[in-house]
Amino acid sequence: MRNSYPQAKFLLSCPSLKGCPDDQGFEVIFAGRSNAGKSSAINTLTLQNKLAKVSRTPGRTQHLVFFELDENRRLVDLPGYGYAKVPERIKRQWHIDMSEYFEKRRCLAGAVLVMDVRRPLTKFDQMMLDWCVSINLPTQILLTKSDKLKKGAASNALLKVRRAIESHPYVEV
Repeated sequence: MRNSYPQAKFLLSCPSLKGCPDDQGFEVIFAGRSNAGKSSAINTLTLQNKLAKVSRTPGRTQHLVFFELDENRRLVDLPGYGYAKVPERIKRQWHIDMSEYFEKRRCLAGAVLVMDVRRPLTKFDQMMLDWCVSINLPTQILLTKSDKLKKGAASNALLKVRRAIESHPYVEV
């Protein structure tokens, strides 16, 4: 795989922004609905099956999880939005933390917006996409779970997403 990062290692998991690494270098976030495949995408990118914890249960990632690629670059696995079996107050706190992260984190260099190809561009996906666009954050949309669809349906979903983001600068599928 070209552009893989087998040297990546777990750095830390923090429940709030207070415990984040220093705001230096470059961070790319992996954002998406609960159970969209964010952790699996990180594992694929790093060629490591167990770097990011993967679960079949939605909402397992409940902290910001940082992975170090080198001393200047990190991947960040964000809690999923949408379904998660957590109290409403925790969901509200996640929203506050994510808002603060997007607004204040100077090292935020890009986003990978992970979407299940069977349910692309949900209301929450669109909100996250709009958020990324509003701060001119380079964003890559990653459609996952295409193996769950027939080839024609997967192609149609890809086309639908491409059409929906045509007008968004800094966004690719």
